[in-house]
Amino acid sequence: MNVVETELPGVVVVEPRVFGDDRGFFLELFHRARYGDDVFGADLEVVQINRSHSVRGTLRGLHYQEPRAQGKLVWVLEGTVRDVAVDIRRGSPSFGKHAVVDLTAGQHKQVWVPPGFAHGFVVMSDEADFMYACTEAYAPECEHSILWNDPDIGIDWGIEDPILSEKDGRAPRLADAAVLPRYR
Repeated sequence: MNVVETELPGVVVVEPRVFGDDRGFFLELFHRARYGDDVFGADLEVVQINRSHSVRGTLRGLHYQEPRAQGKLVWVLEGTVRDVAVDIRRGSPSFGKHAVVDLTAGQHKQVWVPPGFAHGFVVMSDEADFMYACTEAYAPECEHSILWNDPDIGIDWGIEDPILSEKDGRAPRLADAAVLPRYR
């Protein structure tokens, strides 16, 4: 496994070792002992795994939970997405900064989004199946969103007019978010 730092401290790209031959391939999507300190920076436990299926132009995000913040290890099973993490921890030296990673199923890359970061993605292929391994269970009463096109964050999503949920379309800008995690 190779771990590559992004421009956003704490957000990393994981390149699992792929074993392939003329029959196909095999790789470990998660191995607690191997991922531990190398990826998470701590021994975190995965408690929930989610899958979403979306069509081209669907943008999901920017989502986070506070309290009960979720760390997310994410990857694409089919298709291509542009994945985004934003540091939303008050007091962080990288507050409001973001990292963008394009994920394609055939590359087998994963992105680690630590607790305290907002996360989103947009589908660039006709369809995409997206997986999330989360360190905290989904808690709807703790769920929050940041506006996907907040000009203060300045994310290049690679798309002009995404398909959004009603909730994501009316999310507040980062500057107006009522509940944000604190940098520790």
